[in-house]
Amino acid sequence: MASPVLAMALVDTIALRGRRASSRVLLGPHETNLAYRREISDRHVAHYAERAAGGCGVLVTEIASVHPSDHPYERAPLAADCGPGWSDVVRACRPHGSLVLAGLGHAGAQGSTAYSQRALWSPSRVMDVVSREVPQVMEPAELDALVAGFGSAAAVAVGADLDGVEINAGQHSLLRQFLSGLTNHRRDGYGTDRGLLLRRVLGAVRAVLGEDRVLGLRLCVDELAPWAGITPAASLDLLRTLAVDYVVPVRGSGLTVSATRPDLHTPPGFNRGLAALVRSAVEVPVVLQGSVVDPEMAAAALADGTCDLVEMTRAQITDPDLVAHVRAGTPERIRPCTLDNAEAVRDPRNPLPPSSPARAGAARRPGREVLVVGGGPAGMEAARTAALEGHRVRLVERSAQLGGALRLAAAVHGRARLGVLIPWWERELVRLGVAVELGVEAGPDDLDASDLVVLATGSVPSPPAFVADVPVHPAAEFEEAVLAGRPVLSGPVVVHDPIGDWTGVGVAEQVAAAGVPCSLVTPDAVAGTQLGRTGDLADANARLERAGVRRELFSRLRSVSGGRATIEDVDTGESRAVPCALVIDCAHRLPEDTLWRARPGLLRVGDCVAPRTLAEAVREGRSVAVRARAAQPR
Repeated sequence: MASPVLAMALVDTIALRGRRASSRVLLGPHETNLAYRREISDRHVAHYAERAAGGCGVLVTEIASVHPSDHPYERAPLAADCGPGWSDVVRACRPHGSLVLAGLGHAGAQGSTAYSQRALWSPSRVMDVVSREVPQVMEPAELDALVAGFGSAAAVAVGADLDGVEINAGQHSLLRQFLSGLTNHRRDGYGTDRGLLLRRVLGAVRAVLGEDRVLGLRLCVDELAPWAGITPAASLDLLRTLAVDYVVPVRGSGLTVSATRPDLHTPPGFNRGLAALVRSAVEVPVVLQGSVVDPEMAAAALADGTCDLVEMTRAQITDPDLVAHVRAGTPERIRPCTLDNAEAVRDPRNPLPPSSPARAGAARRPGREVLVVGGGPAGMEAARTAALEGHRVRLVERSAQLGGALRLAAAVHGRARLGVLIPWWERELVRLGVAVELGVEAGPDDLDASDLVVLATGSVPSPPAFVADVPVHPAAEFEEAVLAGRPVLSGPVVVHDPIGDWTGVGVAEQVAAAGVPCSLVTPDAVAGTQLGRTGDLADANARLERAGVRRELFSRLRSVSGGRATIEDVDTGESRAVPCALVIDCAHRLPEDTLWRARPGLLRVGDCVAPRTLAEAVREGRSVAVRARAAQPR
């Protein structure tokens, strides 16, 4: 929690081009999938307005393509279509003291031909590392069209009365591709002077903005590829030639997705060194970017001169009222960001009860007696939201602690940050007056005394899909034993992973870290295949390699006997054996629905419905508490 002195640095105002932002916290441009066609939608407006009301000083809207040749994803905004929506965002946000800037860019070779049906643009004929598509080399006509497109986009922003624009020359941008020796092999002036295109773009945009609107720049200053890519030294030389009003130094490229948007394995604030380096070399405000999610870290970076503003995008997606809580002296109420790169738990189609300190006194309906059975994420969120709705809430949990499966997930190697949510929920339940009873197991007869009952009873292990004469521990029970200090490991260990999410990978790392030989058995072509969604796939396999985990790919575990596990190739059916004294089973769990089957009319959420992610469990817990206002059937 930020000290009062540090907090003042975070909520202090700052002037950019004579326009004053209400705080030094910036919401960076991020993909939302909220667009209607390629327009800024009403859902966009609500998304940004909530963060402005919560105290965000500078909001940069989702990056809009400046030319029709760029359509990087289905709902990517197109600047030419964004004028009315941008105007609505300004009207919704400006009363709160927020500056609103339009994010402008072109993805170039990092885009997609699926929607535009046009060749990708690029400085040189270099295959994109993700799509493997060879792009079209931009000739003078395309270069001029791009510069004109940035100018036209800026004109739309001016017409919408935005406070300015932010130009994207960051990790996913055509402008970065021109700056990099990895992708720019040209021999003309745009190759001998790789900053030429960026300077042309900035000049065209400034001419349209005039002198009283903000021109920001998101700039990749380190591609983490010093043999040919952008380096910090070269970036400082470039920055000294650019006329902008602020700069956001970022790192990474299409080659380094996990560096661009790392997950919880990377410590927060990873770009502090880059920000400090840039700030020492330029005269304009510098924004610290890089998983800054804790107000204390943000305020300290401002106080020690690392930066002038702090981008806290993921933190404000998690809790729009972050700045308002800091300003009110209640930072402990900020919902922590887990940085696990899972989907957001807030659903703009399901408005939530107001939680901002300024809005906490809103009128509530007459309360009802609500019983929540189960203290995992779904149950805690259901209880919290029901209390916010004005109900009298009682939560019973059969174990001695709250947290449920989340507490066990946080025990998995590298996943400890997930656990920051549990003490936050505990504080919120106390603050809202929820009666929490631990070590209490509810039976069917206990469910009849409440007006509303929500079952969040969690899950149980599924039966093993193999036979074994050695101990078999479901992953959750293994982590329970670890937390209790009960030694269960005996090597060698086989980790059975038919799902391919973070569980099997993390458990295998945990076993290897204990010095026990480990084999990870998966039917997939790569370990942890679902980690491609969160950006951790390559890093996870590198960690397994370094840890010495033996990856048995395209394989199913069939049986274990006599100290050997028999695994079968999923394609050929051929069998082979690996040493095995213990199996940790990371298969899906099954609903614990005993109470629901005794009272099938009751509401249920989370794992007792079906295996859920953390985000799904929280969303269901929240939704059921908001929507269940009619009399509950029995």
